[in-house]
Amino acid sequence: MAPFFVLTAVTALARLLGWLTPLTWLDSWPHAVTVGLAAMFALTASAHFVQPRRDALIAMVPPRLPNAPALVTLTGALELAGALGLLIPATAPLAAACLFVLLLAMFPANIRAAHADLGITTMPLPARTLLQALFLASCAVVILT
Repeated sequence: MAPFFVLTAVTALARLLGWLTPLTWLDSWPHAVTVGLAAMFALTASAHFVQPRRDALIAMVPPRLPNAPALVTLTGALELAGALGLLIPATAPLAAACLFVLLLAMFPANIRAAHADLGITTMPLPARTLLQALFLASCAVVILT
């Protein structure tokens, strides 16, 4: 749930800053969502490198995929690169599109974790699916701006 809270809190804070300060770029929901997504992906990327979350993510990787630790490191690096890309207005739509695809590619690990009670199992699959849909919709907002 932490990624959801970071996404919503940072988006709301960014939008509020855009409304109350001269930071006019943030005075739009799509731009505020961009900042919220960047914060969320920075948070989720950190889990790929810090214990005990790293081991939990490694356990979620489907066994048919090779070298689970390397895949977790790679996806963490991609999430971090995407978060940075979101903060550059010229690259934000492309970064959001890449993160959209990454979310889709990693979702089978969430399904496996929910069914096998592996890895990060803080919520049941229906809730994970709804949350994933929200993250995908947030990426779509940025792609379409």
